[in-house]
Amino acid sequence: MAKIPATVITGFLGAGKTTLIRHLLGHAGGRRLALIINEFGDVGIDGEILKACGAETCAEDDILELANGCICCTVADDFLPTIEALLARPNPPEHIVIETSGLALPKPLVKAFTWPGIRTRTTVDGVVVLLDAEAVAAGRFATDEAALAAARAADPSLDHDNPIEELYEDQLACADLVVLNKTDLVDAATLARVEADVRARVRAGVGITRAAHGGVPVEVLLGLDAEAEDDLAARPSHHDAEDGHDHDDFESFIVDGGNAPTPQALAALVGQVMAAHDILRVKGFAAVAGSPARLLVQAVGPRVEHYFDRPWRASESRRSALVIIGQTGLDRTAITQALQAGLAAT
Repeated sequence: MAKIPATVITGFLGAGKTTLIRHLLGHAGGRRLALIINEFGDVGIDGEILKACGAETCAEDDILELANGCICCTVADDFLPTIEALLARPNPPEHIVIETSGLALPKPLVKAFTWPGIRTRTTVDGVVVLLDAEAVAAGRFATDEAALAAARAADPSLDHDNPIEELYEDQLACADLVVLNKTDLVDAATLARVEADVRARVRAGVGITRAAHGGVPVEVLLGLDAEAEDDLAARPSHHDAEDGHDHDDFESFIVDGGNAPTPQALAALVGQVMAAHDILRVKGFAAVAGSPARLLVQAVGPRVEHYFDRPWRASESRRSALVIIGQTGLDRTAITQALQAGLAAT
């Protein structure tokens, strides 16, 4: 029997992975897809977003969430049993799509496909890395080598390791296809510079494509035939000498609240709190006073996006839940108090 292909979609926080997958589900061309979503944190926000998309080719029970930690750290406990259960279905999917957390290393996940229980039945069709072109252009994933050298010379005892830079490099090193997303936010010269930088970081033969709002054709994303699990040596990682890794450099927590007065007021507040506390990412849902619909909030860097994604269900409690992700040391109390003050409208 032919192996069922699996596509791993990874990329840093806020690159647009969920938007890309929603586009994929909406243009699947009749393919029967299963989707595995991994969250860094306790609430499966992305799963709820995708379940609301209503794609006929991906039923709600074909969307599986792993919310017990980063997928690359819980391969044996969470991921492998999930894959085995999918493969054991009487009518298994034609293609499996795996969305990793923005903090995940892709290589341990690819390596999991060498596990004897699944190796003969599925293969990694390709690793797709999504990048926020505007963020990369602003240098958010690159270290200023001259400044770093000067700082080290001034105080050799300082440790200037950058875990975000390592994640960026590990994701690109494992890529079979790189999607430069949000290209509508940069000019042509900037985009060309970003693409040249990415080209210099990836191995020969890796494809690079451009997109706005995750609009990549299905035939570009699926069918890469990379068999990545058989090509691990060509995908170096900063963590190759380790049995695993942890995420002590990052933390995640949830802020619960009531109603926002307006979408615009909440967006402004989220932007202010992110800037004041150096938060990497905010995502989640909010209730808005007087509105029967749920407001989706997605924020990274200076951009705060929001839209009403669907009406509240009768069985649901109208509440707001925002996932906060940042580097370790966030002032949880101050962040929670500031956001909850804006979620107290009657």
